[in-house]
Amino acid sequence: MLNTGKIFDLIVIGSGPAGQRAALQGAKAGKKVAIVEEYPKVGGGCIHFGTIPSKSFRESVYRYSLSARGKLGQEHDPELDKSTGVKKHQLPEMLRLLKRRDRVIEGEAQVIYDQLERNNVTVYHGRARFLTSNDVEVISEKDGQTVHETLTSTFIFIATGARPVAPSHINVDGKSVLDSNSILNLKRVPNSMVVLGAGIIGCEYASMFSMAGTQVYLVDRRQEILASVDREIVSHLVGRFTSEGTEILLGCEAEKIETTKKGVIVHLSNGRKIESDVALVSQGRSGNTVGLGLDQIGVVCDDRGLVKVDKNFRSSIPHIYAVGDVIGAPALASTSMEQGRIACCHAFQIKTATGGGVEALDQFAMPVLFPYGIYTIPEISMLGRTEEELKAEKVDFVSGRAQYKELARGQIVGDRWGMLKLLVDRKTFKLLGVHIIGDNAADLIHIGQAVMAFNGDVNYFIHSVFNYPTLAEAYKTAAFNAVNQIQGTVSKKIK
Repeated sequence: MLNTGKIFDLIVIGSGPAGQRAALQGAKAGKKVAIVEEYPKVGGGCIHFGTIPSKSFRESVYRYSLSARGKLGQEHDPELDKSTGVKKHQLPEMLRLLKRRDRVIEGEAQVIYDQLERNNVTVYHGRARFLTSNDVEVISEKDGQTVHETLTSTFIFIATGARPVAPSHINVDGKSVLDSNSILNLKRVPNSMVVLGAGIIGCEYASMFSMAGTQVYLVDRRQEILASVDREIVSHLVGRFTSEGTEILLGCEAEKIETTKKGVIVHLSNGRKIESDVALVSQGRSGNTVGLGLDQIGVVCDDRGLVKVDKNFRSSIPHIYAVGDVIGAPALASTSMEQGRIACCHAFQIKTATGGGVEALDQFAMPVLFPYGIYTIPEISMLGRTEEELKAEKVDFVSGRAQYKELARGQIVGDRWGMLKLLVDRKTFKLLGVHIIGDNAADLIHIGQAVMAFNGDVNYFIHSVFNYPTLAEAYKTAAFNAVNQIQGTVSKKIK
């Protein structure tokens, strides 16, 4: 161990959601904490390339679709191009759509910095590299000179996130062939786009640009999109995609992307060639571990650069932890935050107050029950098991559904596609899963999360009063639908 004078209880490499929460938890427990951030501003990829910019862009596109194009694009029939028969839309200005992004990024980065400063977390800006398992070198540029500083700590957290990767035969040039880090650098909304990869990120951007008026081609080598999502929910999303003119091409992949003066020509494995303004490559991510010197100190990573950790987020060196996207799935900002907090509690054996029936919980383990939010248009959120999983497990259950168009609020906001589905155990009435597509899905899911976390049953919704008119009333409608099926008062055809 090097004696540098800059000695900390905890060093966190990376200031994204996982790193922030780990650092703040340590600081609030009275520990001396430092964060090392490569970029000039804190917040990590989540703030500068990922969640915040993409969701801010989505919000702008969504509001555009509500106003300029009618409610969710349903009340405006665009003119057809007589030569091609394709819908013509007035494309919005990219600069206008991105104004919200820039404002939100600036504000959120300042909020994070203020939090770290209030809690006396020391922030170093520069590239981090392990010298030993307890010592980190920070390399930065100051006044035109390279500066090397060495920090020493009892515990070190790796929270460096992940980056998009492309197949070796595809060159992401950041101009006409883009990835999720560069897609929002576009100067204009493209007339056409090929999206390679129909996972969460691919589907999100496909829906955003489609709603902005871009002709989108969504390509995936698999035979289905969003494989982990309830199939009924996905079918609703596919319906929205196709209604907006998005073409979904499954069971094929890009063999070559040819750049031209007008854009790109994507050569697919099924023999089809698609001419497009741009292509977005969304086919996986790798951990940001290159250059950290992990191999020199014995921290084990997999072939995607993801750090291997145990259930408490310890790497192969017990006092070095890894949290967030750098350890792989689920790779959500929400779970990354909780991983950072829990890992810090484990490292310093910090126990939070218990009560209300949570004494039996392992405070140093991630909750099993957490929601997913997919920010397509329309929004998707899910919790618990899917209908397909329950059928495979031969669970005796019913599916209670509520259509947004049945709700006054659904009519008011113009969401006629939305749906909330409750999966309910036929014998115990316990809630087994909640699946939502439509307006505010990622917010609404937390009502079901609370009921499931406290082992509640579907009668909670029936005997509760919900504000009117709200989308939350969907829980009550779906609960009645489920109970009616259980009691045999609804035709089996509804199941």
